[in-house]
Amino acid sequence: MQLEVGKIVEGKVTGITKFGAFVELPGGKTGMVHISEVATTYVNEISDFVKEGQMVKVKILSITPEGKVSLSIKRALPPPPKREGPRQDSFDWSSSRKTDGMSFEDMMSKFKQTSDDKMSDLRRYSDVKRGTGNGRSRGGRG
Repeated sequence: MQLEVGKIVEGKVTGITKFGAFVELPGGKTGMVHISEVATTYVNEISDFVKEGQMVKVKILSITPEGKVSLSIKRALPPPPKREGPRQDSFDWSSSRKTDGMSFEDMMSKFKQTSDDKMSDLRRYSDVKRGTGNGRSRGGRG
């Protein structure tokens, strides 16, 4: 079987290292899956995702002139389904929010006031957590 870049094939995991997994491909050729190409999530231990002797589908990423084959398990997976419907965040993206009839300057003024209030609250909270919010100077003798 001829190996081609971009093709998805099935192979057998023959070895696992700290940096990747070696996969025997059809035709007896061996390729390597780098740790960053094992899964779509963070991989700390490759053995949490694949085991020696396991059959895996891999995508051929590259083949060097010397014959080294670079593989990916995560790119051989089907793409995740697209989410339908509205976004699931908490921000109200509608254009008619409490700004109807306000000029741009009024909106900027309101934004600045809200921002200043939030920064003030954050500083106060940070000072209390550090223990510096008791009105004394940093030296402790104020």
